Amino acid sequence: MLADTLLIALYSAAGAAGAGLLGLLALRVLRRRSVAVSLAVVAVVTVAAMLAGTMLVCWAMFLSDHDLWVVTMVCAMATVVSLGVALLLGRSVVRGSRELAEATRALGDDGGFTPPTAAPTAELAELSRELAATSARLAASRERERTLEASRRELVAWISHDLRTPLAGIQAMAEALEDGLAGDPRAYHARIRAEVGRMSAMVGDLFELSRIQAGVLALSPARMSVYDLVGDALAGVDALAREHGVRLVGDGVEPVPVEVDGREMSRVLANLLVNAIRRTPADGTVAVAARSEADRVVLSVTDGCGGIPPDDLPRVFDTGWRGTDARTPPGGAGLGLAIVRGIVEAHRGSAVVHNVPGGCRFEVRLPVAG
Repeated sequence: MLADTLLIALYSAAGAAGAGLLGLLALRVLRRRSVAVSLAVVAVVTVAAMLAGTMLVCWAMFLSDHDLWVVTMVCAMATVVSLGVALLLGRSVVRGSRELAEATRALGDDGGFTPPTAAPTAELAELSRELAATSARLAASRERERTLEASRRELVAWISHDLRTPLAGIQAMAEALEDGLAGDPRAYHARIRAEVGRMSAMVGDLFELSRIQAGVLALSPARMSVYDLVGDALAGVDALAREHGVRLVGDGVEPVPVEVDGREMSRVLANLLVNAIRRTPADGTVAVAARSEADRVVLSVTDGCGGIPPDDLPRVFDTGWRGTDARTPPGGAGLGLAIVRGIVEAHRGSAVVHNVPGGCRFEVRLPVAG
């Protein structure tokens, strides 16, 4: 009994293996054909493997002609039905693939992607979802690129104006001094020196911003206390605050340790404080605070500017944004806040702004020193 069972298993395995090898050869030859053809080959190979194993076992058992004919008919009908089902399934998959290909072609032409209504297989459905997500990311990237290009054009126009105006004044004053027409040469010299200093600061900001955008800003991080960092920044803008009649408050600063580039982070605080002082009316207050929040240190600068229009809040850190359409606004060239964001992000942090009663609050979030 055991020997017969082993013999039947051997004949079945031999017949199925032979059909399988022929099927592999057929799939290799037809590997560049349609999915429907491949599915049909798989169906035929499956039934042929069963038929071959069955026929070998029948031959080995010496069944009657009638029994052999019955087995053959059953296998033949199974082959026809399996082949028909495979072709129908293959046509459905091919149709879904073509619809997905058409939608993908539109993604390359105009950037839009509309996924097919129903994918015939889970794999095509997953591919459709991935293409839809990729299309959304590409659309967001194109929008950021358009916004960046618009801000760059606006920045070039503003910088050109801001440089041309003082250069024209310097040229006029230099000609007056040269022709001996200056009533007070020392006053002219002082004005020329002030204009040159302003232009030098503007060029310095442009250079810093170009390094940030090129990704070549070199940082030398060191462990320090936020308390010392804020104290130095407040001391640096104290004279400007007195000139504008603005009161500086730094009582809410916790001595939390951070690991930052002291020079670059001092520039961040200086830009935020100068911006806040210039936009806060006389007798107003600019408050600086620092607190620990989970694994972050939150530095905040709160001013009394009256708030920023909600439509402008997303643009505050954009290059060239000044908060006004005037050609000579008090905010300078519109580079300070863009530099703030670039330096903070280089420290693996983030910079945000939101309105508070009477003004707005800029927050810089930095990792706590380990």
